[in-house]
Amino acid sequence: MYTSVCRLTLRRVCIHYLIPQYREASGRTADKLTLAEKIVYSHLTDATQPIARGETYLHLKPDRVAMQDASAQMALLQFMLAGLKTTKVHSSIHCDHLIAAEKGPAADLATSNKESGEIYDFLGSAAKKYGIGFWKPGSGIIHQIVLENYAAPGTLMLGTDSHTPNAGGLGTIAIGVGGADAVDAMAGLSWELKAPKVTAV
Repeated sequence: MYTSVCRLTLRRVCIHYLIPQYREASGRTADKLTLAEKIVYSHLTDATQPIARGETYLHLKPDRVAMQDASAQMALLQFMLAGLKTTKVHSSIHCDHLIAAEKGPAADLATSNKESGEIYDFLGSAAKKYGIGFWKPGSGIIHQIVLENYAAPGTLMLGTDSHTPNAGGLGTIAIGVGGADAVDAMAGLSWELKAPKVTAV
């Protein structure tokens, strides 16, 4: 059985379910696959779909969604309209973007809590209601928290932050997306990506 370890919970994350998907998808192309392609193709919602680099639109099922506080607000409001009781993929909210670095950690955090407290309250209560992980203000920067706590080899993660690919350092395919893509994934819809081209080095 293939497993990765999730540092946050110190439990093994089983990725054995990805192996049959990968094997099926790898038979759909005559090309040798890169590690990135192996990970991406193992997350196809339909492993039998044709694959052509740079042409085919892949329909993928991410393992995780991470949202920063500025984009999470609208994403959660949209998710609420789906009428679901919980997210279909593991998700987390990270309160870091609404904190301006001006006077120092303590002063900046106090200012942010004063100016954005209502937003943090909304995000925290929505996270609790829908089973979403919540990293309160002062917990750290989203892309570092995701790298240290959620990234695991072979997984596919979407994040509403341009630094999301930072988690790729641990063998995760981590891609920055907009809030609408995050909502789709949280609601269990497939995420669409054009099959990447490969440039020989």
